[in-house]
Amino acid sequence: MTTMLTMGEAVAASGLSADTLRYYEDEGIIGPLERDHRNHRVFSASDLAWIGVVTCMKDAGLGIDDLRTFADLLHGSRGAVNPVDFLRERRAALEERRRVLSRAIAVMDDKIAHFRGGVSEAGTV
Repeated sequence: MTTMLTMGEAVAASGLSADTLRYYEDEGIIGPLERDHRNHRVFSASDLAWIGVVTCMKDAGLGIDDLRTFADLLHGSRGAVNPVDFLRERRAALEERRRVLSRAIAVMDDKIAHFRGGVSEAGTV
């Protein structure tokens, strides 16, 4: 028998709020989820794995519309969207974001080195 998790257990396992999980189901990004005898949502290991993928894509900068499209693509509803093109475009945006962040980190490292140069080990100038 497959172990099903309650909403509270899914919240703890995923790190997402119950409101977010309900919203994702309402938007078709996850689910449809099974219900228990009280009509409460229950989550399978497969549901949690998919929530992990969705969370990763959200962290990568995909918005709700993109997450919905991504979910549709992976569940076979491709419509007019080419899945390879869709993912390549999002990947290119991530690469650009990485370049911007790398430049910002380099500037911060330079400023840290600058300020360290003006302060002795004892913390005095």
